[in-house]
Amino acid sequence: MSQSFPIRDSIAALETQQIMQVSGLALDDPDVIPLWYGESDMPTPRFICDAATAALAAGETFYTHKRGIPELRDAIVRYTKSVYGVAVNCGRITVTSSGMTAIMIAMQVLIDPGDRVVLVGPVWPNAKAAVEVMGGEGCQISLEFSNEGWRLDLDKLFAACTENTRAIFINSPGNPTGWMMSAEEQQVVLDFCRARNIWIIADEVYGRIVYDREVAPSFLQIGEPEDLVLAVNTFSKNWSMTGWRIGWLTHPTIFAKPFADLIEFNTSGTPAFLQRACVSALDDGEGVVDKMIALCQEGRDIVSESLSVCSRVKYRAPDAAFYAFFAVDGVRNSLDYAKELVRSVGVGLAPGTAFGPEGEGWLRLCFAREHGSLQKAMERLGGVLV
Repeated sequence: MSQSFPIRDSIAALETQQIMQVSGLALDDPDVIPLWYGESDMPTPRFICDAATAALAAGETFYTHKRGIPELRDAIVRYTKSVYGVAVNCGRITVTSSGMTAIMIAMQVLIDPGDRVVLVGPVWPNAKAAVEVMGGEGCQISLEFSNEGWRLDLDKLFAACTENTRAIFINSPGNPTGWMMSAEEQQVVLDFCRARNIWIIADEVYGRIVYDREVAPSFLQIGEPEDLVLAVNTFSKNWSMTGWRIGWLTHPTIFAKPFADLIEFNTSGTPAFLQRACVSALDDGEGVVDKMIALCQEGRDIVSESLSVCSRVKYRAPDAAFYAFFAVDGVRNSLDYAKELVRSVGVGLAPGTAFGPEGEGWLRLCFAREHGSLQKAMERLGGVLV
């Protein structure tokens, strides 16, 4: 007798992430140059690893504070003041087991079934999926591309905010486009959300990887402590710690208890020995951030020069983050084309449709790489993109 094991409709409807569909073809193939994921190939610096090792040796392997050890939350407070010029208190900081976990618990605390979240796209697919996991409606509003770069139509964004809209999700600097929202645009959005009682979920994980200034504009710089703003950050990008899976949220103080409860029910907390490494990254890692920015800037130059001679390509160098997002003339199915590039030239890229339907015909390339392998990848791609 067969048994039925029903799965929630919203979960059964989730598509396997398209980047995973591509990377699964050759994840461990040494002949394929993997530029599909959003990570550099720079190892985590030794001093950060040593801090985790020392904490392990000291026996920090037990349950700990749900919202993060006090030392790390204090370090995040110092970092926020140093980088953004914003004074926050520890009651507004929650450490999470990855930036993705920060997004997920933000959705858990805000979204009821049927609530709408308006997302500025193209955008990392996990954000919209987190809305759908909660039974919410993800409505994606696309940036517009021109020779001057990517632009957000604020009227279009606001028109998408229906009566059941609970939050606007803004990733700036953006993945995959490298678009960076101006402080003036942020103020307009903040004023609109204050008037409409709509939350802003600000994914600011690429805020340090910018090429014309020290740091990208942040909603933290213009908002009041109790504004309806949840700012997401991570240790993954700046300090080359993608595999460590640690992030944080900056939020109104009223969220301290619900976030602590949700962490208890999701992960029961982030390992203390990993958090010790993050303290070292924040306190002693500015040189690492500088090295990462230099790596990305040189990588951006290599990719931009190569793509500039490809007649089939539409592209503008990004203002921030570490991706080249480009359209290829004649490509009608980005997912199939990305798979074909793995098979035919041994280069792994992310399909544009992973970031929303507006990404059809586009591809994303991560250029936060050692320059020899990046140049080799561009030579391979040049043969098919001319």
